[in-house]
Amino acid sequence: MDMTKPAIKIVKEYALLTLASVLIIISTWLFKYPNNFTFGGITGLSIVLSRIFEVPASTLNLVMNAVLLVIGVAVLGKGFAGKTFYVTILSTVGLSALDKIYPITTPLTDEPVIELLFSVAIPAVASAILFNMDASSGGTDIVAMLLKKHTTLEIGTAIFAVDIIITLSAFVAFDFATGLYSVTGLMAKTLIMDGAIENMNLCKYFTIITTNPKPICDFIHHELHRSATIYKAEGAYSHTEKNIVLVVLKRSQAVRLRRFIKEIEPTAFMMITNSSEIIGKGFRGFN
Repeated sequence: MDMTKPAIKIVKEYALLTLASVLIIISTWLFKYPNNFTFGGITGLSIVLSRIFEVPASTLNLVMNAVLLVIGVAVLGKGFAGKTFYVTILSTVGLSALDKIYPITTPLTDEPVIELLFSVAIPAVASAILFNMDASSGGTDIVAMLLKKHTTLEIGTAIFAVDIIITLSAFVAFDFATGLYSVTGLMAKTLIMDGAIENMNLCKYFTIITTNPKPICDFIHHELHRSATIYKAEGAYSHTEKNIVLVVLKRSQAVRLRRFIKEIEPTAFMMITNSSEIIGKGFRGFN
């Protein structure tokens, strides 16, 4: 048994968590804070409260996330806090450190639309990475978990409800233009995050009809290290016996299999379908 595999897996996992945290820090510090973009989350709330109480947004962000982590551990138990705790601490401490080392009080450019795009796209990709790892960036995600536990709301509805209230508060705390930018940012964030999650999980589902399944299955087993399902069928016109091979592969593997079949079994009939929800061993839902 290779004892290095669990360690390698943990290193890769925390490398991705760190990458997601850095993306959140950069997008918040460079784009959200200077422009007062307020489209949900604790960072959005901290921007609004910073305007009201004249306290640095990074300080409020750190305090509120710390309080929510304590409440989350107390109410939801210690199990929830592993990855979420790491991401929350790294992102909030990183923001506070950057704010003290090199504070940015004015936008980088005079193009708010461009800065809005970056402030939405970067954290949306980070959130997709975290979602894919069953983690979160803390903040209002913890509030949503609490709402889900003690109310009948679904977690997606709970997150949206919390985010929309924070977003609408931008109209009160800032000017009308900032409020509109914030609402646009919330809608764009949802779309980009959904698209990023779907593309990260995208797989190819093959339905292969052939009279000679052995070389195809051997290639799937020995070269791609996957399994497949075979069942017998009959051609409706020719009434000849056929074999149908079903297999799900990652995109890079799918390219190799398609090329192999074209070379070794050119008469095979292939149907290739995109799928972003594959649950089972080797995909989502199993270690």
